[in-house]
Amino acid sequence: MSLSRYSLYIASLVLTVVFGWATLRDPTWGWALIISAGVAAIGTVDLLQKKSTLRRNYPVLAHFRYGLESIGPEMRQYFIESDIAETPFSRQQRALIYQRSKSVRDTRPFGTLHDVYSVDYEWINHSLSPAAIPSDDFRIDIGGDRVSKPYSASVFNISAMSWGALSAAAIRALNEGARRGKFYHDTGEGSISPYHLENGGDLVWEIGSGYFGCRDEKGGFDPDKFAKAAQRESVRMIEVKLSQGAKPGHGGVLPGAKVTQEVADTRGVAPGVDCVSPAKHSAFSTPVGLLEFVAKLRELSGGKPTGFKLAIGHPWEWFGIAKAMQETGLLPDFIVVDGAEGGTGAAPSEFIDHVGVPMHEALMLVHNTLVGLDLRDKIRIGAAGRIVSAFDMAKTMAMGADWCNAGRGFMFALGCIQSLSCHTDKCPTGVATQDPRRFKQLDLADKATRVHNFHQNTVHALRDLLCAAGLDHPGQLGPEHILRRVSPIEVRSLAAIYNFLKPGELLTSIPDHAVFQQFWACARSDTFDAPDKVSAMRIGKSV
Repeated sequence: MSLSRYSLYIASLVLTVVFGWATLRDPTWGWALIISAGVAAIGTVDLLQKKSTLRRNYPVLAHFRYGLESIGPEMRQYFIESDIAETPFSRQQRALIYQRSKSVRDTRPFGTLHDVYSVDYEWINHSLSPAAIPSDDFRIDIGGDRVSKPYSASVFNISAMSWGALSAAAIRALNEGARRGKFYHDTGEGSISPYHLENGGDLVWEIGSGYFGCRDEKGGFDPDKFAKAAQRESVRMIEVKLSQGAKPGHGGVLPGAKVTQEVADTRGVAPGVDCVSPAKHSAFSTPVGLLEFVAKLRELSGGKPTGFKLAIGHPWEWFGIAKAMQETGLLPDFIVVDGAEGGTGAAPSEFIDHVGVPMHEALMLVHNTLVGLDLRDKIRIGAAGRIVSAFDMAKTMAMGADWCNAGRGFMFALGCIQSLSCHTDKCPTGVATQDPRRFKQLDLADKATRVHNFHQNTVHALRDLLCAAGLDHPGQLGPEHILRRVSPIEVRSLAAIYNFLKPGELLTSIPDHAVFQQFWACARSDTFDAPDKVSAMRIGKSV
């Protein structure tokens, strides 16, 4: 039987004896004895333990495998992956954010790294008569006549990321950057912390199924607590979170390692225990109930724009909400569409990889439905899901969004290096951790400046794109402006690839669109249940 797998362990035993003898004669050999004895001790423990067969068969040597495996992501990220491989963000994307956040040159030499003749390559057509836009401060008015305190939002804002998932230092820097740039900072569902309020930046308060910051002793919604917090001046809008891109239908998860006493006090939960939001809300259970809850929050907040965020799943559920709008006249002021490509600090693998509709398809479904019901001009749409560049924004708005949110882009601006350790509380840059030894190293003034710079330079780049296309405002972007190569010899605009409904089309007929054809007629405003389940219940009652 080969003894090669034991070779390092045997060598450590032999060297321990040798260096032990040498140390007796000359104490300066003590360091070598300590090293060899330590390796021998590790090998002995490997042989005696019974949890890992690999360690028993390969004492000491197995640890090299574990060590290499632990740095595998870094090795691939820095030495193996190409500059344009998005896993989940490419080196080129990260470099662009770092450059813009530092306000250093973001131009590149020698042409694109993309294969412009490959399938799925996309671009925006330019004009021979470029426009001249004096300002890049593009804004969207939200609320209209339904509210007493409408909000003028930037077209680029910070997506929902809770304090708890992010450190106090990160929240402070994000909010200060938002204040300087006059764009909004979504709190995430983890409630409004003191760090969100410290600098006075505009907030969108996200209300999740855990009702953190406005929950009663049983975990339900408390209207008095909500009203008190929502009427703060810095809270500009209210957002009900139905689901989020990375784990739709699962509920939020904050690992127990991040639930410090301070986080627990802010959220109203137990410290040191995984903080798991319920998968669904207890304040409502039907599409009509959702809209009634939105209207109630709008009133309790003192007349601030109120809407909801969702990741699209079963089409009949979204159609049920749309039909409830049509039937009741209760409208949200805005809807934020989150895509399955969205990121988070912690999510089950199956959910993060295989649950939910990607943002572009989800956005078009929401946009088309509202256009078909002749409601699109009454409801604003935001979109989130791996948006980091001006082209990402232009494409997203061309597909139906009024504005864009970014989460991980602003994390990169804070210094995130995509170490993929958000869920461990060991973030090396102090962004996604509650460990004060780590987050206190984050320079607040510098990072706030970077957050501000990233926003300003990105919307400035958007202005340049619009000028090149001969447009005056992002609202003029349409699917006809974005081109995609669909084969080596064929190029089509998004307007030609996808079906876009005409205003009011759903009021008179069901359009020739597979999803609408299959699910629109059977969707109901009084239930989220699947059509076949509702039919089965009816049959059971009749029997």
